[in-house]
Amino acid sequence: MSRIIALKGRGNSGKTTTINLLPNILLANGYSRVAGMFQQHGGDFLVRIEDTDQNRYVPGAEEYIFETLKWCGLEPDESVQHGGNYGPYRQSERKASYRQYAEQLVAAGHAYYAFDTPEELEKMRQDFKTTENPSPQYDHTIRMKMRNSLTLSADETSQLLAAGTRHVIRIKMPENETVTFTDMIRGEVSFETGTVDDKVLLKADGMPTYHLAVVVDDHAMAISHAFRGEEWLPSAPVHILLWKYLFGLDQMPQWAHFPLILGPSGKLSKRDGAKYGFPVFAMNWTDPKTGELTEGFKEKGFLPEAFINLLALLGWNEGTEQEIYTKEELIEKFSMERVHSAGAKFDYEKAKWFNHEWLKQAAVGSLQPAVGNLLKEHGIEVKSGEVLRKVIELVKERCTLMTDFVQQSSFFFKTPETIDTAAVKPKWNEAKNLFFAELIRNYELATDWEAHTLENNFKEIAAVNDLKPGELMLPLRIMLVGGKFGPGVFEIAAIIGKEATIQRIEKALQLLK
Repeated sequence: MSRIIALKGRGNSGKTTTINLLPNILLANGYSRVAGMFQQHGGDFLVRIEDTDQNRYVPGAEEYIFETLKWCGLEPDESVQHGGNYGPYRQSERKASYRQYAEQLVAAGHAYYAFDTPEELEKMRQDFKTTENPSPQYDHTIRMKMRNSLTLSADETSQLLAAGTRHVIRIKMPENETVTFTDMIRGEVSFETGTVDDKVLLKADGMPTYHLAVVVDDHAMAISHAFRGEEWLPSAPVHILLWKYLFGLDQMPQWAHFPLILGPSGKLSKRDGAKYGFPVFAMNWTDPKTGELTEGFKEKGFLPEAFINLLALLGWNEGTEQEIYTKEELIEKFSMERVHSAGAKFDYEKAKWFNHEWLKQAAVGSLQPAVGNLLKEHGIEVKSGEVLRKVIELVKERCTLMTDFVQQSSFFFKTPETIDTAAVKPKWNEAKNLFFAELIRNYELATDWEAHTLENNFKEIAAVNDLKPGELMLPLRIMLVGGKFGPGVFEIAAIIGKEATIQRIEKALQLLK
């Protein structure tokens, strides 16, 4: 899949912020955490596609990313789809701009040509493998034993280049330097350059690696703040040196390395979702190679507002007891000082709680189109928009996910296909049978079909027959709904109407004979 970086916000300084993203749960997480930072300063939202590794290209991934952002309500100001003054926004289209910087590094002695074949690299890994070093790297201890412009003469190097010999360009990491930078989350972070291998900067096909491309593009796009996952910390010394060599450290963006989102067994992954039954992608994703479908939060029944809210609080809090935030509140209240340096564990039950809270406070009108479509997809015809609005208002606090509306509201529009008579039969008797027969006669004559009237009549008949209303409520609910769930039973009767109410009671009585 194409790697994506982007959320970039250009602030008052004219520079931009950028965020490292993947097209999964982290997509909105990055935005949720830093949107406030650049929007507080009048920033723009940019998306840059990092597709320098063509071997990992996945058809449809780029489109999926923009669909996901749209669902989250995060429309970019600049991108491959929206244009802008800092394009192209797809790195594969910026290929020509990278070689000059790689060659500049070689000319300055900060990088070198490496002509090693795959076979020679594999031989190196085997020849230099030891118990203490089971995975040898191409570093300062190895490079002078390999076939590169450091070990070859200038003439030999020139001849190989002139002949078009396949090669890469590697950074020449210093042996004994300490590289330090101040992370916005972690404070001062230091690295010994001697522990870092000579990373490839320009591949044999002329495409840059992420290390070179991100530095060149962040400079070209005037990036002021860069946000990425902590897994990129080991690469920091390479990037710092590239900034130093190419543009000067005074031009380098401020960095923040966010902690990882953790699953049950470590870094949250698609495997966790498959194993434990929760989504890790924002929306459904179908692997074009295998056809495997990975369910998304949207299709699971999450509101985009809840999705962003829950992700924003993974690794950040305001320092108060507040948990429900609108996007506007997140923008206003976010601060880097409150971002945790330790990983945050994703809790699916807590995620559902967020969605439940957002459903409870959602306006009926905002839910109506989606609920209507859900019911239609399940073969349930809704003839009246007014009835649907009443139903949504009645059941939305009982729903945790949008998909719950199907079970919680379908019986308002369609007679239940099954009735849980097994829950009634153990305590069913002739007295109850006679009660419901009398209730039918009462309801047939009723001219006032309001919930409170239906309830009063129900209780009066129960009292006359010396029955407790509480013992009759469950049977009535099951008759109308099919099971032991739903809102107030008389509210249900009021909405489905006289004819449907009587028909469902009669049908249940036949089954209970």
